[in-house]
Amino acid sequence: MDNLLLGSCLCGAVHYQTSTPPKVVSHCHCSQCRKGHGAAFASFFNVLRNDLELTRGAESLKSFESSESVLRQFCGECGSSLFWSTSKGPYADWISIAMGTLDTPVTGAKQKHICVASKATWHDITDHWPQHP
Repeated sequence: MDNLLLGSCLCGAVHYQTSTPPKVVSHCHCSQCRKGHGAAFASFFNVLRNDLELTRGAESLKSFESSESVLRQFCGECGSSLFWSTSKGPYADWISIAMGTLDTPVTGAKQKHICVASKATWHDITDHWPQHP
């Protein structure tokens, strides 16, 4: 892979790499992402599943099916939320990577807020990025 983006969990048990840079960063405000990250929203970018390589700690990666077709993956040692994916629909071949787990600095990607209809009542979106219900 050229121009590798490297990432890892908080404790360093799980490491990954991808050569696909973020084209769009989605800040998801749905209740599942808020609960999974313990924050007002979760920021992800998407790559084709085949473009994500676990380089260390695959045995530490745990999975949780948060809804019928959504699989969330996290480090079983430290609990860091790392990935989520869907098994149905047009994005079944893609996986979403939590932006906060990147170790390689990334800039310049377009951004958007999604699921804002269910955003936390205590959080105000004050940036200029597009907002989608």
